[in-house]
Amino acid sequence: MNLEQLRGFVEVARLGHFTRASEYLHLAQPSLSRQISTLERELGAELFHRARGHIALTAAGEALLPRAQRMLAEAEAIRDEMGEMAGLRRGRVRLGAPPTLCISLVAEALSTFHDAHPDVDLHLTESGSRLLVDELAVGAVDIALITASGGQPPPGVSLTRTPLLAEELVVVSSAARQPVARTPAIGLEHLATLPLIVFDESYELRATTDAAFRAAGLDPNPVLEGAEMDAVLRFVERGLGVAVVPAMVLLDRPALRSVRLSHPMMSRTVSLAHRSDVTPAVAVAAMRDVIVATAAEVARRDPAIASLL
Repeated sequence: MNLEQLRGFVEVARLGHFTRASEYLHLAQPSLSRQISTLERELGAELFHRARGHIALTAAGEALLPRAQRMLAEAEAIRDEMGEMAGLRRGRVRLGAPPTLCISLVAEALSTFHDAHPDVDLHLTESGSRLLVDELAVGAVDIALITASGGQPPPGVSLTRTPLLAEELVVVSSAARQPVARTPAIGLEHLATLPLIVFDESYELRATTDAAFRAAGLDPNPVLEGAEMDAVLRFVERGLGVAVVPAMVLLDRPALRSVRLSHPMMSRTVSLAHRSDVTPAVAVAAMRDVIVATAAEVARRDPAIASLL
């Protein structure tokens, strides 16, 4: 058994197809098939049910998959750490985060980290929390910022989650227009009367606000729906409507003003997660420290954001 065989097995299991896995690995399909066949002979068990157009894991394959993912992640961490200790390279950090954090907390943390460690390679995966949990499980990212709705990893994989912030959802409007309220907070009844810009249905924020309106028996007044975060904020800045967003997105956006939500107040918890069974490389540990420090600084600037450390 070797790491290349395990990597091939994991990718076939992930993609459910030998051809797509061989393309992803930049490996000829016959070579990948031989790797899997050799691995099966060495283990004395078939790992896949093979049928035309469909690949499924056997019971032996399901038992091997979390162990193979863990071994590959640990091997990658060893390579990074040994490279750093040998002075051959300065390391690599693969960070995952949702879009709402990429334009706020992550932007500040990456800038600080790069200033201090300019030779470290940085890779950012921007995705929803549920998908980021899956990315952590297979070792595609080293650490990730996730929200409380991130879900659970597959069986056999354990994640360590460190809560960083409790962040309120606020109503943002254009700073060039009249404020939407003269009070420091508004309720859902008031919000339902305003022209609302709502996110694409893939956003967890959309599901949260829709559920709150349904629970209150209210029908909101959307003027635009289906936009992504950057587009929503630009539309709000231009006065097209208002939007419900995490408080942190207002960082360095003077063209926006916000008012807090009440009745009910909605919030989310932001945590920093990594695999419990993989020792972070030196560069990854340094990035974690920067993110923790940046989160604490962000919380000091905004009463709608509370530090959980």
